[in-house]
Amino acid sequence: MVFHGAGDLRHEELPVPEPAPGELVLRIDAALTCGTDVKTLRRGHPVMIPRIPTVFGHELAGTVTAVGTGVRRFAEGDRVVAANSAPCGDCRLCLAGRPNLCEDLLFVNGAYGEFIALPPRLVAKNVIPLERSLPAARAAFAEPLACALLGIERARVESGQTIVIFGAGPLGCLLGLCAAARKARVLLVGKAGWRLERVRELGIGECLDASATDDVVGEVHTRTGGHGADVAVDATGRPEVWEEAVAATGRGGSVVFFGGCAPGTSITRPS
Repeated sequence: MVFHGAGDLRHEELPVPEPAPGELVLRIDAALTCGTDVKTLRRGHPVMIPRIPTVFGHELAGTVTAVGTGVRRFAEGDRVVAANSAPCGDCRLCLAGRPNLCEDLLFVNGAYGEFIALPPRLVAKNVIPLERSLPAARAAFAEPLACALLGIERARVESGQTIVIFGAGPLGCLLGLCAAARKARVLLVGKAGWRLERVRELGIGECLDASATDDVVGEVHTRTGGHGADVAVDATGRPEVWEEAVAATGRGGSVVFFGGCAPGTSITRPS
């Protein structure tokens, strides 16, 4: 699938890539659809897709079918999961331990195809071998899971804290699982329906049905004894929910704006 501009995704026949030195070619075994893919399809993405046309999709797991000269860690037939980006390791932010903010971050697209060529920097830094027993569809979640882990780490979530997560989609659930692994109390806010029912079935955390109350923030404060959450995370990318996340957080707490709003969005900070 090749992206030609906002709303213009085309099926095209392209040659199977040949690996250049330091590269790997994978057969795609599983590819996921991220919220960022949806946003990019609707309005483009100046960082992930700086030029068009380009192949599309960025969350994947696959099997190595060809190995470029100089690659020593992998061989044909290896099952791997690949991140969709790789930092340079040399800029000021990389050297400061913030590689996610790399000033020369390399993005790789093409998960929505039969084969993909992974560039040398990605092969050297962000390709991970898989156990034979791990299903590719599960392994492909490594990239969004890594994002969730970083969000929880940046918020300094600790045992015994209450974390409220706005949004019960896949990333909201991953954030909840990561917070629960740190023995935090997890409160997931969503709307009645199959997603919230699935959260209840999986036991990820307590559920708050936003459609059953006119005051989600007040309900969060009620459930926390009036103190508010220690950490609030937005996983919706909606400005009104960003405002609710701030208002639901107690004194000295932290807010993570995990879901990205559209460029130019503004919010009002509660007094």
